[in-house]
Amino acid sequence: MMFSRIKQRTARLPQRLALLLALTPMLGAAQSAEAATIRAMQITEDAIILAFDGVVEKASAFNLINPQRIAIDIGGARPGTQGSSGGLITASRLGQFNPQTARVVLDLARPAIIAAGAFAADGRSLTLSLKPVDASRFAAAAQAGRIAFLPPQLIPASAIMPERKSVTVPVPAKARPYRTAPLPIIYGARDNSRPLVVIDAGHGGHDPGAISVLDGRHEKTATLAIARAVRDALVRSGQVRVALTRDGDNFLPLPERVAIARRMKANLFISIHADSAAVTQARGASIYTLSDVASDKEAARLAAAENKADIISGVDLGRQSSDVQSILIDLAQRETMNMSSAFASVLQRETATLIPFRNDFHQFANFRVLKAPDVPSVLMETGYVSNTDDARLLFSEDGQQRIGRGIARAIEAHFARRIALAQR
Repeated sequence: MMFSRIKQRTARLPQRLALLLALTPMLGAAQSAEAATIRAMQITEDAIILAFDGVVEKASAFNLINPQRIAIDIGGARPGTQGSSGGLITASRLGQFNPQTARVVLDLARPAIIAAGAFAADGRSLTLSLKPVDASRFAAAAQAGRIAFLPPQLIPASAIMPERKSVTVPVPAKARPYRTAPLPIIYGARDNSRPLVVIDAGHGGHDPGAISVLDGRHEKTATLAIARAVRDALVRSGQVRVALTRDGDNFLPLPERVAIARRMKANLFISIHADSAAVTQARGASIYTLSDVASDKEAARLAAAENKADIISGVDLGRQSSDVQSILIDLAQRETMNMSSAFASVLQRETATLIPFRNDFHQFANFRVLKAPDVPSVLMETGYVSNTDDARLLFSEDGQQRIGRGIARAIEAHFARRIALAQR
C-alpha cells in the first residue's frame, strides 16, 4: 500500500484557523439564524434517530441518575415533535432547555448508555446507538459527563482537511532514524509530508505504574516494550513517521509528554498504559478519549490564558476579540475530539482480533495526556496486570508484538482514511 503525499503538518490547524478567522462573521450569522426544528424521533431496539428540518449547531448526550435517564442536548434546535418509546426507552419528552438548546430526555427500562453516534452527511439527522450496561457502568458514564457530536457542516471541508498533493511516492527501501534535537528521534522516511505519530509509553523511572499479579513486574516495562513494538511495525511498513516520548526507563511529567507531541507537530498521539483492578476477574483493553466536560473546562482555561500568542498551532489569538477566541478554541477542540473518537473506533476494530477488549471499550476521561487542543489523542489501557491472562499477554514478547502490530495497523488505517476523505 502507498500513501498519497501529504503536505507537512497534516493534522495541524494554522491554515484551518486562518480560514475560520475569515469565516467568523458567517459563524456569528449562523448562530443568530433561526433554529432548526426536531421534526421526528424514531426509537428502535438499540438506537435513537432524530431528524431535523435544518442543520443544527451541535449535540451532546449524558446520563442522569435517580432515576436512570439519558439526556440529549441539541444546540441550535427547537422541539417540534412528540416523544416516543420502544426498546430500552419506556418514555421520552422534548423541551426547550434554553433559547439556543432543545433537550430530549429518555426514561430507561434498564441501565443503558450511548455507545456511539453520528450525524448524517447532510447534517439533518443524528443516530445514537444504545447499549445496555450494568448499574456500576451506568454510574461511571454519568460521572464521565457528556459525549459530543458535531455536524459535518459546522466547519467547511476546506477548513477541516488541509490541502494535499496527489503525487504518489514509493516507500523507502530502508527507513532510518533522524533527530530533531532536543526532541525525540523520529523514525521512518525522511519525508516530512508523511504523517507523524507520537507514542507515549506510560510511567517510567521512579514511577513504575501498576504491578503485575504474576511476578511483580512493572507496568512501565510492558508499556515501553509495546511502544517499541508499534514503532518497529511502523518503520517496517514505511508509511508513517513515528517518535517515542521515552525510549528508556526515564520519568517524564505528564505535561511534558503532551508538549512533545505539540512541539513536534504530531498528527496523532497515543499514550499506552496497562490497567489494574481490585478484582482479578476484570480483564480486557479499553480506550480513553477526552470527555466533553473536560474539554469545556480546558477550552475555558485556554480562553482565560494571559499569553494567547501560541495557544493553538501558532495562531495568535491575542489579536482577536474574546468572542472570536472562544469560537476558534471551541472549534479546534471539537475537531480534535471528533478525530480522537474516530481513531478510538479504528484502534479497537484493528486490534480486537489480537487482544481481548472490555465490552464498553470506549471510555471518556479527564486525563492530562488527552488535553492537547490540536493533536488528536487517545490513551489505551492494553489490559489488566491484575488479571493472570492479561498479564501473561502484556509481559510476553509475543503478546507485546501482537499489540504493537495491531496498534500500527490501526494508525495506518486511520491516516489512509483521512487521505481518502480529503480526496473525495
